[in-house]
Amino acid sequence: MNAFKHVLLSGIAGAALMALAGAASAQDVDDYSSPPSPQTSDSHTFTYSFNIAGTSDYVFRGISQTDNDPTVQGGFDVTYGIFYAGGWASGLDFGGPPPAGVGLDAQVEIDWYGGIKPTWNSPFGPMDLDLGVIYYTYPGADDQLGELNYVEFKGGYSWSPLHPKLTTGAIVYFSPDYFGSIGNVWTIESVAAFEFHKVWVFLPVLNGVVGWQKGDSAKGYALNANLADPDDEYYYWNAGLNLAVENISFDFRYWDTNIGGDASGPLCGTKHLCDERFVFTGKVALP
Repeated sequence: MNAFKHVLLSGIAGAALMALAGAASAQDVDDYSSPPSPQTSDSHTFTYSFNIAGTSDYVFRGISQTDNDPTVQGGFDVTYGIFYAGGWASGLDFGGPPPAGVGLDAQVEIDWYGGIKPTWNSPFGPMDLDLGVIYYTYPGADDQLGELNYVEFKGGYSWSPLHPKLTTGAIVYFSPDYFGSIGNVWTIESVAAFEFHKVWVFLPVLNGVVGWQKGDSAKGYALNANLADPDDEYYYWNAGLNLAVENISFDFRYWDTNIGGDASGPLCGTKHLCDERFVFTGKVALP
């Protein structure tokens, strides 16, 4: 769900963390290719599932987390009525020569999450809600320049007021102390998905996301290396086609951000990590 946050510390630590942040990221457990998918039943039913995926590039909020290389991902989910919990992991490649590699020696990201997904019968029709918390972790990382692990709270909704096959929604994320200990960061995403009729054995879904993220530049949130005038917000978006057959899905997606020019700051690192790209992901879910 990753290039996520990066830090500006003063002096040498600041420069090192900037480069490190350029590579660092965290994948949100939500699938960015689709709106929230809440548990709409409040019955006391226990369910579980596992998934494994291969992707050509782990992109988090518009920024590559694997230096544009492929990786393997996987996770599990359990639900009981409106309650849910799970875990998700992905390979990482923060790489690069010092100081870019400082603090970024973690080879894997593991995220833990939980929350509730109730349904609200609003005056405009049923609305599925998602209220949860996510804990992003980077086992093995050297975080002496700033704590890499962080917590993020989220609240979202999805509904289909215009057409039963068209789902729209929004998700708000807030971290009180983001990746690299750079203070509070807000992220807002608008999501939409349209499900077409089955084509042969495939169920096609056209979907996309437009996201916005803002942090406090005074605490190190920045997109470029200009410490005197760092950016404190950016936009990202994706659009793609997901083809599902049984418990297998194939996702073809275009990603881009408005981080242009010769980006070389803590959030992006280098321009090739946050510019436009096509990503393919194959995923299997069990049972």
